[in-house]
Amino acid sequence: MSITSEIILFHQELPASTRLVAVSKFHPVEAIQEAYKAGQRIFGESRVQELCEKKPLLPQDIEWHFIGHLQTNKIKQLVPFVSLIHGVDSLKLLKEINKEGEKVDRVVPCLLQIFVAQEETKFGLSPEECLELVSSKVLDTLPFVEIRGLMGMASLTENQTQIRAEFLKLKTLFDQVKSKRNSPAFKELSMGMSEDYLLAIECGSTMVRIGSRIFGQREY
Repeated sequence: MSITSEIILFHQELPASTRLVAVSKFHPVEAIQEAYKAGQRIFGESRVQELCEKKPLLPQDIEWHFIGHLQTNKIKQLVPFVSLIHGVDSLKLLKEINKEGEKVDRVVPCLLQIFVAQEETKFGLSPEECLELVSSKVLDTLPFVEIRGLMGMASLTENQTQIRAEFLKLKTLFDQVKSKRNSPAFKELSMGMSEDYLLAIECGSTMVRIGSRIFGQREY
């Protein structure tokens, strides 16, 4: 299957309530251009330097999502243009994004990353830390950050029951936070990748992050 046919297939398959983030990290500009010509507009990158190198070479109406683990010293490069930062996993990071957003007078859309998997390698706030953060008044002191929703990854396992349980845990938390936030902007639940996106959609995902299914194996 070509990149073009995979993009067309995903656009036909996904429900209207779920958007496709084409994960283009480690793939060349030419591959992104092919996906773009097939109608894809949202692309996900995980390295700030790589994203900043690709951006000027590609159409200006692309919506760039940062999906990697973000270091505080790289934030200022992203803040002027990034459409959504998926993996914000600490208050420290939120404060830094707010500081850089203020410098360029831009409100930066973010998702809080939640740890629901049974693996030590995944990053994220625990559901308890997330609820504590949104219940406190601290987010009101960060006017240049807009919390658009939550993001999380299920465990890397063949066990469908476990994956579903982790996604449902994330969806339950999303509903709890939504009731506390009372914000129309809080509507995104980013979960599901190439191996488990169908389960994620069943559990309420509004955004799936698909890489290898579209672009093939990465070129490191």
